[in-house]
Amino acid sequence: MSAAAITAIVVTGVLVAALAFYLIWVVIILRRLTDTLGKVVFGVGSIAHRVQPIGPLVDEINGDLGGVADALEALGQDLDGQQQARAS
Repeated sequence: MSAAAITAIVVTGVLVAALAFYLIWVVIILRRLTDTLGKVVFGVGSIAHRVQPIGPLVDEINGDLGGVADALEALGQDLDGQQQARAS
C-alpha cells in the first residue's frame, strides 16, 4: 500500500471520528435541552393550574370596580357643577 493511500485512510478516519464526536456532543446537548424544556413545561402547567381559580374572581372584582368608577365619575361631575356654580 502506498503512503498516499495510508494517509487518505488516516485522514478519513480522523474526519469520521471528529464527526462522531460532534454528533454525540449534539445528542448530549439535546437531551439536556429536552430535560430542561420538560421542567419548564411542568412549571408552566403548574402555574396555569394555580391561577385557574383567579379568572372568576377577576371578573367579580372588575364588576365591583365598574360600580366604583361610575360613582367616582358622578362625584366628579357634581364637583365640577359646584365649582362652576361658585364661579358664576
